[in-house]
Amino acid sequence: MAKTILFTGGGSAGHVTPNLALIERLRKEGYTIHYMGSQDGIERDLIEDLRIPYHAIPCGKLRRYFSWKNFTDPFRVIAGVFAAHHIICQIKPDAIFSKGGFVSVPVVIGARGHVPIVTHESDYSPGLANRIAGHFADTVCVTFEDTLSAVGKKGVFTGTPIRTALYSGEAQKGLNLASFSGEKPVLLIMGGSLGARAVNETVREALPRLLRSFDVIHLCGRGKVNDAAACPGYRQYEYVNKELPDLLACADIVLSRAGANAIFELLALCKPALLIPLPRTASRGDQILNAGYFARKGYAMVLEQEQLTPDTLVDALGDLYHRRLSFISTMSREEKADGTDEVLAVIRKAAEEDDCAHGSRHARTKAKRDKDAE
Repeated sequence: MAKTILFTGGGSAGHVTPNLALIERLRKEGYTIHYMGSQDGIERDLIEDLRIPYHAIPCGKLRRYFSWKNFTDPFRVIAGVFAAHHIICQIKPDAIFSKGGFVSVPVVIGARGHVPIVTHESDYSPGLANRIAGHFADTVCVTFEDTLSAVGKKGVFTGTPIRTALYSGEAQKGLNLASFSGEKPVLLIMGGSLGARAVNETVREALPRLLRSFDVIHLCGRGKVNDAAACPGYRQYEYVNKELPDLLACADIVLSRAGANAIFELLALCKPALLIPLPRTASRGDQILNAGYFARKGYAMVLEQEQLTPDTLVDALGDLYHRRLSFISTMSREEKADGTDEVLAVIRKAAEEDDCAHGSRHARTKAKRDKDAE
């Protein structure tokens, strides 16, 4: 009988795309997959496109700042726990895999004591939702080895799952898509799924100088294409999906934020990168820690947003390009660049342990019946 794995995680693409890498492999192996997420999060569109049963539950965002919703969202979390528990009892998964985000909290709470729970922390420092989920999890997978000290005995250093499709990119297809000749090296700029205003503005200010050395592909975020900036050698996209592997393949260097999933994808593909992490004024500082780790390991260069100007950007990207072969050599030696196999092994083990647990409970129930019959 095919085993069933329930996935959860959402709120941003970073909480969903690693799940896609795992789901693809598990479906090929014959596992039945279900997904639990929010009513209107990004995860719903991504998962329903794969024709996977999707179970929407109420959920409340976990905020560190004042908001009137902080008074009502706890009740949504409680409602989500009951809804998740009810659905879990119906589909009877053999294991639950949680990638994080606020939607995952009611799922793992609702499953505690009924199903083996595996969580995965992408960032160097665990986020609030994963810290809560970790209390209810049986195993906590981590992307960074240093994070093991923050999660205790439940922790397993696995790396992060990487989507198989990223390895299938073709450089010539990427050049054709961008209408580039290939005579100049290609700079790919990635601001995250929502874009990055500070990065976008500085790139466009520096564009005349950047175009002297590079052809530029700019993933600038939905609604952030600037038609006035259009010029030869500069190609803008709001967002790409199926085209991303080809655009990455044709890129010689990359400018990126420092979300864990994005930078580990660059590591897996051995793409030299200049990282501009979100500042603490706009985040909890996780990207700063992620970027610092990559800089220490020799995988990337870092430019803090506070030091970001057209001049510093042009200088840093020029330095990165001239040192690119050294970065590629260092990245190619990282054994945990792609953690897909390691995370899958943990999920399969959890599903097998659920069988053992059910067997133990069945044996105890039979023994009790036999004793009562005596």
